[in-house]
Amino acid sequence: MFGFLLRRLAVLIPTFIGVSIIAFSFIRLLPGDPVALLSGERVMSPERHAQISAQLGMDRPIVIQYFDYLGGVLTGDFGTSIVSKKPVLDQFLTLFPATVELSFCAIIIAVALGIPAGIIAAVKRGSIFDQGLMGIALVGYSMPIFWWGLLLIILFSGILQWFPVTGRISLMFYFPQVTGFMLIDSLISGQKGAFASALSHLALPSIVLSTIPLAVIARQTRSAMLEVLSEDYVRTARAKGLSPFRVIGVHALRNAMIPVVTTVGLQVGVMLAGAILTETIFSWPGIGKWILDSVFRRDYAVIQGGLLLIAAIIMTVNLIVDLLYGLVNPRIRH
Repeated sequence: MFGFLLRRLAVLIPTFIGVSIIAFSFIRLLPGDPVALLSGERVMSPERHAQISAQLGMDRPIVIQYFDYLGGVLTGDFGTSIVSKKPVLDQFLTLFPATVELSFCAIIIAVALGIPAGIIAAVKRGSIFDQGLMGIALVGYSMPIFWWGLLLIILFSGILQWFPVTGRISLMFYFPQVTGFMLIDSLISGQKGAFASALSHLALPSIVLSTIPLAVIARQTRSAMLEVLSEDYVRTARAKGLSPFRVIGVHALRNAMIPVVTTVGLQVGVMLAGAILTETIFSWPGIGKWILDSVFRRDYAVIQGGLLLIAAIIMTVNLIVDLLYGLVNPRIRH
């Protein structure tokens, strides 16, 4: 297992460097001059433009800029925002808990509903339950996030007025954020109604963000369960007179979980990508909205730093998923 871990870590290094090259290069292909955008509506003289470019290091060759940036990243320096003048890493760490909270709640919803739906569809193959659940999963997978989010806002916020539209908590509550996770901070604050307010603000964004991962997990669980249920050891377990719960929950589900675990791990990237739209629709102050705003401002340091940090998180999650294979199925621990 330790040798496997070292090999996986060795693969992550060139992957990370490749992501840094792509992020650094493609950002500079976007139209627009970040130095000119800093001046707003004012006309900047060529001398002033050249001066600011030199201060930001944008007057040097691209290759030198990249290696300078990569050297800073390896020492933990992801640059400084040209708009806010704050270190990118500090801003990321401040906003990241909001995105983690949103993504965690969304993946909990997706797993809690997707796996049972896939199991029921596989056990009831060809029935109305199978067709209905997989039909709903297909609709959920095909539905654009921005359109689905607007529909929920109109229904549950506009018509029914059950949930708020924007923000993480009501403006009526104020308390110091100890962890950055609003659910935890509101709970430990002791203020009556704070936790309920934070939970109600989190409900709609979590449902919207969980829709596509839920559909993917449900369909993958069904496919994996159908393959396992046709194996000889499952038929043997049934012939021994074991209860359906033991046959499905112990013998079949554990072996079917390997592709499902992989799917859940891959959905982390989908969550972080979908969070950009979800956070924009619901004005959720996370890294998705932060990066999107930086694209419009041509804030190179924030865009490339945010992309690198997100890529590092996704690679770490995939590494953890690979290590979980041995816990799910002991036969592949070697």
